[in-house]
Amino acid sequence: MELASNISNTMNLSTLGEFTIGYKYLSNLKNRPQVKSAYDTYKVVKQVFDMKKIGLQEQVVVLYLNNSNTVIGSCNLSSGSLTSAIIDIRYILASALKLMATGVVISHNHPTGIMIASEKDKELTKKLDKALNLIDIKLLDHIIISPFDEYLSLKDGGIF
Repeated sequence: MELASNISNTMNLSTLGEFTIGYKYLSNLKNRPQVKSAYDTYKVVKQVFDMKKIGLQEQVVVLYLNNSNTVIGSCNLSSGSLTSAIIDIRYILASALKLMATGVVISHNHPTGIMIASEKDKELTKKLDKALNLIDIKLLDHIIISPFDEYLSLKDGGIF
């Protein structure tokens, strides 16, 4: 009981800090891309990738969308090696919440150009889909791109 008494006597809520949530659009939504298909998504993510490194190392790009599938934000999440890149699901979720996104698209490249989703790709997609569903955000697609102007939609392929 003495410990609890000391804590309540020394706690000052005014020193805990304060935060606010907000998002300021820097451009009109009418000028932003809207994605209606995997091909539309592919065209948008290509603009976010570092195309000089697309055949050299895996990169991960995330698009955040509003209810009309208009892109409200994008992120170069990570760059890795020839065969892998780190994907932190917590970062994707935190960013989606901050942007008040209703949809997310994840994309990564296969530097070798082999357009087959690996088991890790499939597992990650299902895990991310499940995590986003818990906070009422949809995973709209997972697009894999190649340095040879090709793409693969895991949504269209029935992976999730």
